[in-house]
Amino acid sequence: MPMGIQEIATVTGLSKSTVSRALRGMSSVADSTIDQVRRVADELGYVPSSAAAGLATGRQRAVGVVVPVIDRWFYVKALGGVDAELRRAGYDLVLYNLGGPGGDRDRAFRRSMLRHRVDALVLLSLVLDETERAELELTRHPMIVIGGPAPGLRNVGVDDVVVAGIAVDHLCSLGHRDVAYVGGQDEAGMNVAVPWLRRDGFALAMRAHGLSVREEWVLDGRFSFAGGVDAGRALFGAARGLGAGGGGGSGGGAGDAVRPTAVFCASDEMALGVVLAAQQAGLSVPEDVSVMGIDGHEYGEVVGLTTVSQDPVAQGRVAARAVLAEVDGAVAGPLPASPAHLVVRATTAAPPRAR
Repeated sequence: MPMGIQEIATVTGLSKSTVSRALRGMSSVADSTIDQVRRVADELGYVPSSAAAGLATGRQRAVGVVVPVIDRWFYVKALGGVDAELRRAGYDLVLYNLGGPGGDRDRAFRRSMLRHRVDALVLLSLVLDETERAELELTRHPMIVIGGPAPGLRNVGVDDVVVAGIAVDHLCSLGHRDVAYVGGQDEAGMNVAVPWLRRDGFALAMRAHGLSVREEWVLDGRFSFAGGVDAGRALFGAARGLGAGGGGGSGGGAGDAVRPTAVFCASDEMALGVVLAAQQAGLSVPEDVSVMGIDGHEYGEVVGLTTVSQDPVAQGRVAARAVLAEVDGAVAGPLPASPAHLVVRATTAAPPRAR
């Protein structure tokens, strides 16, 4: 015989109303109480009726999550964080995959989201055009963006300008003055704000250290491993055949082949590609060239990549909690930048001439 709220209330000693609010993960209930109620509910085999809940509250108990593509590290991690928090609150996740630049955004924004009823929307690294924004506003759903800022919407994410500055500060503290940058737009054609902000942060930090940005050392890595390899090959193509001092920086003669002593990449995936390209060019990392990225990708830890680490899983959880609080009637306020911190590993060191 299926157990109901009354049985859970009897076991926990809580009122039926408290049990009901706890099962819905409402912010007015302490986390410890929510955990206790859900543990007892699982032990008793309680299965909530989403249909009944929708009738009682006027809600669908579902949140729509829109992703540009589903095969990128950041999106997968952030999506996992959103899903974990929604499941904790007793909500379903409805995924809308735009499928990259060749996908049907019209289907997603003008029809699907209006046809499939959800209580809130979470957008991953998307910038909406005016028509898409107007269509979404018709739903009157709470909305939030994970990743770079989007005009008029709250967002959860790191301060990309600050994060890039942390990376440049680290490289300059080691003595690097000839620093290349690998960034560019996401090859899926979706992620617009983050790449530009990280490039701006790189340029601002270089100027703050009295250093110039060489345009020929600003390359498009498409925010992918393969793009990082291509960018690294372009940077290090002249490296073969250089003598031990051939990597000399801006002090080299006009006829000398010059390469950067460090490469800062706007993502760990690109940085890993640059490391491979350096090795293919006969360079040692970090003895000949230092490489670092941004993100905290688990593959970077295996390789020993220096990075500025962020936590997209935590960002997904924060975003889910924020929109669920709005669904519960909370006033939407600005959210602080998500934390990021420097993780120094084996791919950065002082430039050769400083040793």
